[in-house]
Amino acid sequence: MTDLRYEAPATLEAAVALLGGAGGVARVLAGGTDVIVQMETELVEPELVVDIKKIPGLRAIAPENGGFRVGAATPAMEMVEHAGLCRAWPGVIDGVKLIGSIQVKGRATIAGNLCNASPAADSVPPLAAAGAVARVVGPAGRREVEVAKIPVSPGKTSLAKGEIIESIFLPARAKNSGDAYERFTPRTEMDIAVVGVAINLTIDGSGVCVAARVVLGAVAPTIVVSEECAKAIVGTRLDEAALEKLAAAASAACRPIDDKRGTIEFRVKVAGVLARRVALKALERARHIV
Repeated sequence: MTDLRYEAPATLEAAVALLGGAGGVARVLAGGTDVIVQMETELVEPELVVDIKKIPGLRAIAPENGGFRVGAATPAMEMVEHAGLCRAWPGVIDGVKLIGSIQVKGRATIAGNLCNASPAADSVPPLAAAGAVARVVGPAGRREVEVAKIPVSPGKTSLAKGEIIESIFLPARAKNSGDAYERFTPRTEMDIAVVGVAINLTIDGSGVCVAARVVLGAVAPTIVVSEECAKAIVGTRLDEAALEKLAAAASAACRPIDDKRGTIEFRVKVAGVLARRVALKALERARHIV
């Protein structure tokens, strides 16, 4: 392993300067549940690790414009235990709950889960379905980026050198809307998604779906935001015909690989099955969440 330099800056500006000035590989340490494992197994050998946990405001969940802003160093378990966030975005919490064990969630962060850029990350599809936006800080200042546009390939993000995620914003939930996330894994706990599906939808007073966002995970090099899946259910009451179209669209949107956890054929089939199941759960929540 290369010589490692560890820094724990007190400000975002200092963190950005450290990352931007690194001559070799640099990593941000928020929870560390991914990066430390990668370092221990020598998948990455950074020359610089920048610990952001001491930066004020990065470990916080704050109400904002009817929604919530989650600091980049906020442990997943704090999100799971936040009553307001759980009530507003239960589908996002569905995904957050699946980030490892309770002990792992005590350290892991959704910003880290996002920046790890795994196609199978559990919090990313429901965040994208919710329309979550990351606030990115870098040498050129701040910019707002849709969560769905952060991962660009396995292990790679759209962040430029020196950029860091400061927070993730979950917007105010639309009236009569609901979201949900489910995944398939060979084991019930502590496993990586073979397929994941997140759906966020809105219904009108008569029960017709007027808006939807469908996001698939673990079936392509990045998450898949499927417009065809959304079109399949918008304008319907999610009757059997609409659910069949949704399932077919979800399967068609898949571009998976064969690996030891699942075949291409299996993933394509399961994506359709999960899409139906998740849509009905989101619909049920839309009927009951005020």
